[in-house]
Amino acid sequence: MSTLLLTRADIAELMTPADYLAAVEMAFSLAARGQMDAPPPMSIHGVGGGAFHAKGAALFGDRKLVAVKLNGNFPANPGRGLPTIQGAILLCDAETGALLAIMDSIEITLRRTAAASALAAKHCARPGAETIAIVGCGAQAGAQLEALADVLPLKRGLAYDTDEAKARAFATQAHRTLAFEPVSSLRLATARADIVVTCTTARSPFLDIDDVAPGVFIAAVGADSPHKSEIAPSLMRRAAVVTDVSAQCAIMGDLHHALKAGAMTEDQVRAELAELVAALKRGRLADNEIVVFDSTGTAIQDVASAAVVYQRALDRGVGAHMELA
Repeated sequence: MSTLLLTRADIAELMTPADYLAAVEMAFSLAARGQMDAPPPMSIHGVGGGAFHAKGAALFGDRKLVAVKLNGNFPANPGRGLPTIQGAILLCDAETGALLAIMDSIEITLRRTAAASALAAKHCARPGAETIAIVGCGAQAGAQLEALADVLPLKRGLAYDTDEAKARAFATQAHRTLAFEPVSSLRLATARADIVVTCTTARSPFLDIDDVAPGVFIAAVGADSPHKSEIAPSLMRRAAVVTDVSAQCAIMGDLHHALKAGAMTEDQVRAELAELVAALKRGRLADNEIVVFDSTGTAIQDVASAAVVYQRALDRGVGAHMELA
């Protein structure tokens, strides 16, 4: 059997934000039914100012598949002219072990992460949410905006980054999707927003209860390792917390830091995303409550997205076939 090789450009040609949303929603729906399996991720730190993260999952749907993703995350890379995140996904047939595809992970990681935020927003944002604040204007910011604009009636946006030039550049680019304004301070962005997305590489929390308005939905995306943190434990304590996977967030997300600080306990998490998708629990109970979605990124998002990418590539004759053995 040949193995299909797919570049980032190939994948971008095959998928839209709506496609990723559908794939991620399917993944969490299958997880709620016990048709997904994802062991804890593995990390390797202390290598050249960055880290490597390996995540894998099995999908037991119409076809049994396994995907394993290895990503290098190096925050200093933009200064070197390189992407912050680079890596590859291996997609395998779970019944024969055959290596079906090797595909670039950058596009899938960006888009499936944003799709999870959009899926959480469908269940947790207030009806009629119009103003979005993006905190951290790197590569993930654009993907988040496109995904959320597909599911919410957004009318205006505010961009903040510690590098003001990045906020200005993002606001200019984002005008193709939404009217955006770059702002010079965090609170100028977040205090006026119905939706706040934090997608930074911060290692200390910067968003607290006084920085946001009642009823806000916060997609906390940046804390994807134990060393990163965006949301203050005091804000986590006051908010309704929804996770992608609670056990994972407890060791590497903003939930991890809230637990460590004694601000909350794991049984105070309102719901996991799979429980919302399966209608087992509700994400928002009142218009004025703050809801935080702690998004650490789970491999079930990767395997579900990679499965759709692979089938579309076969159907459309995209990618290069090679023999490894």
